[in-house]
Amino acid sequence: MRSSTFARIAGLALLGAAIHVGAVRGQQAASVDTSKWTTADDHQNMMAQLGIRKLRPGPSGNAGAPNQANYNEATANPYPNLPEVLTLKSGRKVATADAWWKQRRPEIAEEFDREVLGRVPRNAPKVTWTVTTIGRANIGGHDVVGKQLVGHVDNSAYPALNVDIQMTLVTPANAKGPVPVMIMFGGGTLPVTLGGPAPRGRGPAPAGARAAGPAPAPPPVPADAPATDQLIAAGWGYASLSPTSVQADNGAGLTKGIIGLVNKGQPRKPDDWGSLRAWAWGASRGLDYLETDKTVDAKRVGIEGVSRYGKAALVTMAYDTRFAVGLIASSGEGGTKLHRRNWGEQVENLTASGEYHWMAGNFMKYGAAEADFGSKNLGDIPVDAHELIAMCAPRPIFISHGVPERGDAQWLDHQGSFMAAIAAQPVYRLLGAKDLGRSDDYKTEKMPAVLVSMLDGQLAWRQHDGGHTDAPSWKYFIPWADRMLKREAAVSATR
Repeated sequence: MRSSTFARIAGLALLGAAIHVGAVRGQQAASVDTSKWTTADDHQNMMAQLGIRKLRPGPSGNAGAPNQANYNEATANPYPNLPEVLTLKSGRKVATADAWWKQRRPEIAEEFDREVLGRVPRNAPKVTWTVTTIGRANIGGHDVVGKQLVGHVDNSAYPALNVDIQMTLVTPANAKGPVPVMIMFGGGTLPVTLGGPAPRGRGPAPAGARAAGPAPAPPPVPADAPATDQLIAAGWGYASLSPTSVQADNGAGLTKGIIGLVNKGQPRKPDDWGSLRAWAWGASRGLDYLETDKTVDAKRVGIEGVSRYGKAALVTMAYDTRFAVGLIASSGEGGTKLHRRNWGEQVENLTASGEYHWMAGNFMKYGAAEADFGSKNLGDIPVDAHELIAMCAPRPIFISHGVPERGDAQWLDHQGSFMAAIAAQPVYRLLGAKDLGRSDDYKTEKMPAVLVSMLDGQLAWRQHDGGHTDAPSWKYFIPWADRMLKREAAVSATR
């Protein structure tokens, strides 16, 4: 009798679970009117799909808040053991470059696709590029040619949405041959001198820095020439690509932009791509155009970004092996910072309504306090930032940070970023590249002092004495990139 009762109860529980899953799937199968869709609507929809009832709140960057972010190194590593970058899921060690490329790297990419960043759909539409404006000007004493470009995304499958990628290309007018180019996440419009609008900022400061309130202004740092001037003077070109012309930087926009276009205006599924992956896709489409432009050395195209666009630049570099070099600046959580670190911005900040759109819906599971599956936390994420850096190997990557005193907030966890770089070293060495020159013990290795460069290898690190910017890094990045890309002879010949 007891066994019969137990079986009946178990059967009812299974039936209830099936009804819940069926209801969620039915909601997704039916067309949803997203014409007035808000971030709250989309965030709640994804929670329902995942069976999440409650998310843990993220820490605050405001000093003295009840949930103030942790900045105590003694409690910063609750999950000190990172996933082993050179161990297959089967437990077998990776000892050859061939095993990395054919086995381990695809394993890592799959877990980032499924759980963290989302998948780029196989039916992602083609992009047709058009040059709308060509101008000539003088930048920093050098004649340049500027092109305004529009990349129209094929929307024939869903004409209700239109996506036009905004990008510019500026190259030296008197170059003797094709030049290397840095794609920079920015405004996507030509400089004023070439007929473009007045420049705007690169994006807001990190949430933790904003919440902390104003601080006494430190003495000004002598300004370097703009990065664009430095690139042109060094014989490089640059492209400015507008990430928000590809995909909005908010949850309400997930039913629009390239993600909404592919989904025909409907909400995402849990493993669909988020904005970071969409922005990276846009950069790859920009590189598609550069490969057709005879003024560009398409084998020497790099990617650059600061803050949230630093995250996107890292994702771009990791997934698209055509990019030759990367400058990843102040990228924080979701970038070069370790997820497993309890310092500053946390996974729970990325699963909340303000930032969840950067990631795959599945990533929200790791901020769940109450859900059908129980709860998960940062220690349950199958991959971490060191593996995203390792996916860039052996190509040169320059990790840049500033200092908290000037606005590159503790929120970003500079030490956690350095630990991730240390933990990526074995892959760089396996593939014949030079690492940071430190031990692989990410648990004990400490950041070098501010202004101490680690630029001898393809994996590079430098913390400047400026704020939330990479402006002070360019005068070090450009000669380092020239050396890494073996341009030194070509540069010398033009001087």
